[in-house]
Amino acid sequence: MSFTCDDTVGIITDTGSAAVLTGTYENAAHVVLDELMPDGYEDAEATSKTTQAAFTGWQLWSAVGSMTLCVAMLIASEFMPVSLLTPIAEDLRATSGMAGQAISISGLFAVVTSLFIATIAGRIDRRHVLMGLTGLMLASLILIAEASNFAMLMVARALLGVTIGGFWALATATIMRLVPEESVPKALGVMYTGNALATTFAAPIGSYLGAIIGWRGVFWALTPIVVVNLIWQWISLPAMPPQAAQPVAKVFGLLKRRNVAFAMLGVMLTFAGAFATFTYLRPFLETYTLVSVPQLSMLLLGLGGAGFAGTYGAGMLLGRHMYSLLRWLPMALSVVTLGLLAAGHILWGVAVMMIAWGALNSAIPVCWSTWLSKGISDEPESGGGLIVAAIQLSIMLGAAFGGLLLDHVSIAATFIGGAILLALASLIIGDGDRIKPLE
Repeated sequence: MSFTCDDTVGIITDTGSAAVLTGTYENAAHVVLDELMPDGYEDAEATSKTTQAAFTGWQLWSAVGSMTLCVAMLIASEFMPVSLLTPIAEDLRATSGMAGQAISISGLFAVVTSLFIATIAGRIDRRHVLMGLTGLMLASLILIAEASNFAMLMVARALLGVTIGGFWALATATIMRLVPEESVPKALGVMYTGNALATTFAAPIGSYLGAIIGWRGVFWALTPIVVVNLIWQWISLPAMPPQAAQPVAKVFGLLKRRNVAFAMLGVMLTFAGAFATFTYLRPFLETYTLVSVPQLSMLLLGLGGAGFAGTYGAGMLLGRHMYSLLRWLPMALSVVTLGLLAAGHILWGVAVMMIAWGALNSAIPVCWSTWLSKGISDEPESGGGLIVAAIQLSIMLGAAFGGLLLDHVSIAATFIGGAILLALASLIIGDGDRIKPLE
């Protein structure tokens, strides 16, 4: 599910319809910006006004559009291998568990990048940074498509990890510099629409096309779109001069706060549990439910499409029930994960569980995005970098944990392990008092 971004809102992993998602995130962004504007926006105000004076109207929204396409391609590149895990493993003579762990290696590099990108990018024009990250994504796709062995696949995923960590850690702050203050929520909603579309369609399209043109052909098909995106960025993104760098020590210093430490533990258990399951959905559906490729594609489409309801529902409930959602969503996801095993050989039962799983999973990132605006409102940039790092590290560890259980025990053990991690996350969060900031 991942997405993540720094500075204010930002851990978007699953989906919503374009119209609904835009409205939901626009509302959520208003909440976030109200919390953060006194501390997070003033430093960028002068340079953002200069940018907006030079590029106005359709030019600024074209720049936002280029970032939206980049988000879509980033999400597609990150999660499409999940729908192609079995053929990738067979072609590279690896087990499904090994392939899943190779795919998850991007999380390690995303962690490191998200912690250091604010310090590095503070010395470089933001336009050049974003274009460089997009170039790395293009290189990653080419290497994956040409991968002849396991090591080459891992190198390609490492490059993608750098793009993931860097882009999401800078995305929201860049939007805040591109558009006027009153347009930031709308711009965020537009950008996250790219996330919604990619999360919904990348996995089922990847599965379907993989059966026709092969998994390598699927990744080659993404490369011309990324080239178009790179050209669009070069044309539309204005110069964004360097700003003061954020020291890395400030990020780790936040862990001394009790509420932040408990929240990061809850985040890591939640996302590790989710991705211990999500990464191996295809092997489960193929070996346990015995689905065909068309059935697999439809189930993955249902999983992604259910995120529309999950995202919208979370947006409606967050105002009054944020801490309850943070507590009970992981527990509900744990129960549904076990429900997948219980319904394992019954196709309609699995379909129902997949839809429920997608809706619950999509609601979790929205809740943690809003928590960030309240739990670390005085240090939005450092807090954003920390939560991006926590999520990416947990995705990597969760996928590796699930892969080990798959290779050495069974797919059922993988799902049970993920369910246990999700239940532990719910217990850690409790009634929310542990993750509330001190008054």
